[in-house]
Amino acid sequence: MTGRYRSDIDGLRAIAVLAVVAFHAQFNAFPRGFIGIDVFFVVSGYLIGAIIIAEVTAGRFSLLAFYERRVRRIFPALVALLAIVSIVAYFGMLPRELEDYARSALATTFSVSNIYFWRTSGYFATPAYSIPLLHTWSLAIEEQFYIFLPLFILLVYRLWPSRLRLLLAGAALISFLLSARGAYVDEEATFYLLHTAAGSC
Repeated sequence: MTGRYRSDIDGLRAIAVLAVVAFHAQFNAFPRGFIGIDVFFVVSGYLIGAIIIAEVTAGRFSLLAFYERRVRRIFPALVALLAIVSIVAYFGMLPRELEDYARSALATTFSVSNIYFWRTSGYFATPAYSIPLLHTWSLAIEEQFYIFLPLFILLVYRLWPSRLRLLLAGAALISFLLSARGAYVDEEATFYLLHTAAGSC
C-alpha cells in the first residue's frame, strides 16, 4: 500500500486542484469548485487511514513516529507561508486588520484556524477575499484528523479488533449524517468543523 504508485490517486488530486483554482478564478463553469477540497479530504483520509490500519494490525505502528512524519511534511511549508504573509500584512494592513490577522496566524499555528474562522464568520465578518489565512481552515481540519484518527484506530483495535473496519465505517456514516443535517441547520459550523468533515476524510 505504501510503496505502490497510484495514478488514479494523482488523477483525483489533479481534478481537485483544477476545480479549486477554477472556483477561485470565478469561472462560471465551476460554481461548486470548492468540492475539490472534499476530494482532497477523501484522498488524504483513504491513504493515511489505510497506512495506519496496516501498521496497527501488523503491530509496527508508532504514534510518535506518525506525528513526527506529519509535522515534517506540513510545518516547514506552513512556517514559510506564515513568515511571508506576516511580513506583507505588517506593511500592508491597518492596525485593526493586523490584530485580526495576528489572531488568525496564532490559530493557524496551533491548527485551530477552522474553529477561529467559524467563530468569527457571520454577517458582519470581514470579506473572505481580505482574510489572508482563510484557506488554512482546511489544513486545520486535516491536522486535527491526523491527531484523532490514529488514537481512534488504536483504541478500537485494542478493545474490538475484529470490528475495526465496521466501527470506522459507522463513524464515517455518523459524520456524513451530521454533515447532511448541518447543511440545513448550521451551514457555517458544518463547513468549518471536524466532526462534519470527518466523513469525507
